[in-house]
Amino acid sequence: MSHLTHDNAVAVVTGASRGIGLGIAEKLVAEGARVVITARKPEALAAAVDHLGGPSKALGIAGNAADEAHQDEVVAAARETFGGFDLLVNNTGINPVYGPMLDTELDVARKIMEVNVLSAFSWTRKAVAAGLGSEAHPGSVVNIASIAGLGATGAIGWYAVSKAALIHLTVELAYQLGPAVRVNAVAPAVVKTKFAEALYEGREEKVAAAYPMKRLGVPEDIAGAVSFLLSKEAGWVTGQTLVVDGGVTLGGQL
Repeated sequence: MSHLTHDNAVAVVTGASRGIGLGIAEKLVAEGARVVITARKPEALAAAVDHLGGPSKALGIAGNAADEAHQDEVVAAARETFGGFDLLVNNTGINPVYGPMLDTELDVARKIMEVNVLSAFSWTRKAVAAGLGSEAHPGSVVNIASIAGLGATGAIGWYAVSKAALIHLTVELAYQLGPAVRVNAVAPAVVKTKFAEALYEGREEKVAAAYPMKRLGVPEDIAGAVSFLLSKEAGWVTGQTLVVDGGVTLGGQL
């Protein structure tokens, strides 16, 4: 039985129809929260809402996470449907290119920064404007970064740059929004999701051998860390990035 509680809390989790986002939503619902989840595809979202316990526990709103009108709709729906807004998880991220950075067109680099960094900033800004961090709703934000943001990757450079920026965005927002809103980040290594398949598919055992824990992550590993950082148990923690990586960076590897 978890000691963490999110009783009566209302959380928005972006990019949550599957993978890490869905794992986080699942954990929060299990601990008493109601969640508003977003993703691009309505069918996948509807299935995720059913999985989370139906409309009394979850609401799905389809849209592009970087679209401001979609952000406004979600923030308004969290208040109208569940009567408040306490927790925000910026989980949406894209990684459309692999290989040398100089092969990446500027438009692609801009898109990565827009979705992975600027949208997290915009979601947080809109959440605060809508009352996150008010006396009635002390706020907590967690950004899903990556160990890619901690050093050179050689293959996913712009994704890594975006995650390094997201880590520093976390620091700046935490410094400016305290004490009303705490802002933290989680930096996972490779987690077994569809998003990360290219990093381990067909060679999972070999990839996992580099990890002291001898396995890749699963969404539950990340969900537990996020739930802690969102909770009152972490009430004196802000501006931090919690590395959840099975120990892989201990030997200097990303």
